[in-house]
Amino acid sequence: QVQLVESGGALVQPGGALRLSCAASGCPFRNYAMSWDRQAPGKERERVATISTAGLTDYADSVKGRFSVSRDNAKNTVYLQMDSLKPDDTAVYYCRARVIARTTAIAYTYWGQGIQVTVSS
Repeated sequence: QVQLVESGGALVQPGGALRLSCAASGCPFRNYAMSWDRQAPGKERERVATISTAGLTDYADSVKGRFSVSRDNAKNTVYLQMDSLKPDDTAVYYCRARVIARTTAIAYTYWGQGIQVTVSS
């Protein structure tokens, strides 16, 4: 069973930085595309960043130039480095893993439990 556990959430001042980690278990991590999503109070969940199995990255426009996603396949961990944080970045951040089965082409998606990031002075 795939398990994703996020860590690193905190209260940080505007302009500050934070690094989130997501440790995966129960899956061949290198075969999974990994993403970070977030959900602010009263808003829909949105994708923040994705890193493919090949290490290609993609970001939401709202975080481009401020956030950076990376992965360490040896540690089964994906990271989200967040710089120049703004109050609008306040949300619960979720780690997401996605794989497409080679034989059936069925996509499987898993989420972590989420972790709170609060940007406030």
